[in-house]
Amino acid sequence: MRTLRIIEHISLDGVIQHSADESGFPFSDWSAPYRTPAGREEITLAHGSGFDLLLGRRTYDIWSDFWPQAPHGALADNLNAATKYVATHRPASLAWGPAEGIGPDILTDIRRIKSQGVRPLILSGSSTLTSPLLEHALVDEVLLVVYPLLLGTGKRFFADGTPACTFELADSKALPSGVVLNNYRVVGPLKAGKRGVTG
Repeated sequence: MRTLRIIEHISLDGVIQHSADESGFPFSDWSAPYRTPAGREEITLAHGSGFDLLLGRRTYDIWSDFWPQAPHGALADNLNAATKYVATHRPASLAWGPAEGIGPDILTDIRRIKSQGVRPLILSGSSTLTSPLLEHALVDEVLLVVYPLLLGTGKRFFADGTPACTFELADSKALPSGVVLNNYRVVGPLKAGKRGVTG
């Protein structure tokens, strides 16, 4: 059984959007000033040496314009070699391979993919997939790469209406740039506490 890990680069107010679109988002590539060799090394380690990708169509298209032309390195080579499972209505146009389109029953297909093989699945970007995957207990871990800034607008990691759930902090690491990597394991649905009781 594969594990499914979400890796997201996120602002303090929960924004994960990095590119402009029809919404008029004004802060394209806002994480660029924080990119350092130490940060790249940590992100490479977080991905591991052998994994496959789960992507929404928009993220796939953005990445397919960048990663095939990126300089060789552990992360670029592993991303290019990974099988990309893509939620799309246009599976015939997946030129950045190896790739497989996910059909209209996304949750059923992801359960099937998780049950096959052992390579971890990693989801990045693709915010429309995050909430349903959490709701249906298909996520095992969440790594949030938190940047020390507020954006105030843009697509956020958790959509309104995402079911309440509990996470366990597995590890945390602060980088000299101010970026903090928090790795969480998904525990399960939130259990309401008693009024007046604190942890």
